[in-house]
Amino acid sequence: MPAPKPHASRSLLVASAALLSLPLTAPAALAAPTPSTSPSATPPAKMSTVGGTRLGQPGTQVNLTAGVPVLPKDVTARSWIVSDAESGEVLAAHNAHWRLPPASTMKMLFADTVLPRFPKSTTHKVVPTDLAGMGAGSSMVGIKEGQTYTVHDLWLGVFLRSGNDAVHVLSAMNGGVEQTVKDMQDHADELQALDTHVVSPDGYDQAGQVSSAYDLSLFARSGLQKKDFREYCSTVRAKFPGDTTKNAKGQSVRGSFEIQNTNRLLSGDTDIPVYQGIAGVKNGNTTNAGATFTGVAERGGRVLLVTVMNPEKKEHNEVYKETAKLFDWGFQAAGKATPVGELVPPKGAVGSTAQPGASASASGSGSGSGKGAGSKPVAASSANGSGGIGVALAITAGVLVLLAGAAFLVNRRWPLPDLVRRRPRP
Repeated sequence: MPAPKPHASRSLLVASAALLSLPLTAPAALAAPTPSTSPSATPPAKMSTVGGTRLGQPGTQVNLTAGVPVLPKDVTARSWIVSDAESGEVLAAHNAHWRLPPASTMKMLFADTVLPRFPKSTTHKVVPTDLAGMGAGSSMVGIKEGQTYTVHDLWLGVFLRSGNDAVHVLSAMNGGVEQTVKDMQDHADELQALDTHVVSPDGYDQAGQVSSAYDLSLFARSGLQKKDFREYCSTVRAKFPGDTTKNAKGQSVRGSFEIQNTNRLLSGDTDIPVYQGIAGVKNGNTTNAGATFTGVAERGGRVLLVTVMNPEKKEHNEVYKETAKLFDWGFQAAGKATPVGELVPPKGAVGSTAQPGASASASGSGSGSGKGAGSKPVAASSANGSGGIGVALAITAGVLVLLAGAAFLVNRRWPLPDLVRRRPRP
């Protein structure tokens, strides 16, 4: 994917959070089926019911009761989902559990799995075997053999440039690609992302590698609870280490070059503005997957997640345009629409009697179409920060509640970055 055009950098402040545990235990009967070598051309008649029975039905699921705006009629994605990132309520969905190739949105699972394992200051000198086995045409950040990088550098390469080379180096540090794939699959199972079958850590097209809009939302929700994940996925631009050369005095000098985030809702493009309140998360695009994207945004105290997979319309930046329309609808519908399901917590969260098949609401039915609210350009905050980190989010603070014996925290108020200043877009 080509790099977006430069825009003003944003600085990052991290607010405190209030967290609420919503534990869950999954029954053994919901084991993930073996995926086929390629996804079906049409959604299966029956899909997983994790998160609610409505989410296992093909087609659009939404409760269009009084006061709920109709859905935008020009959303062409094969699968999508709109959910409240904090409560986990699914406001609307379309083929939410359809198992499709995920492209680089699979890197959210990779990051959520591997990121906590290495301090960002850890350094690694790249050897040839670190970069072996990457698929032809892979997106790269520009890592060179024999050069040393910090873990911080590598994660910027993963999130901003979707660098498969950075993924492979981090996988090598984690015991290799095979071990990392196993770790990712284990973590997906723990998160109850049962539609997901991991074959490669970078999301490159591989036979049998599938996920779903529902599972990608689970990965984003889990990852966003980690401070470093939030910072990396909200970074607009950063300096990345280049080659080491000799200067006029014969001294070794390490150069650098700028990398920019390929998430167009975060960085903007000629035909799409920065989305108001956007804060990440990850995009992807491959031959088999088409364009995929999961985004998180906040307005008026609401934090929403939207995942869109493979729009049928192939216009420039279409996946971001459809995501923006669904965000607009979600912010209008939040607090009015009766949920059609929920994003479940992981198996390790204890103390709840909820079951994966239990819908957040079984009342109401039907789908609708119509124009969503127009996407408005956002004024970009401008302040220089370390590594070019930036975002446009404001979340109120609260009290931390830690889940005993569980690695996963389910947020009531998310500790997402704070918008500090705004100025008109150039």
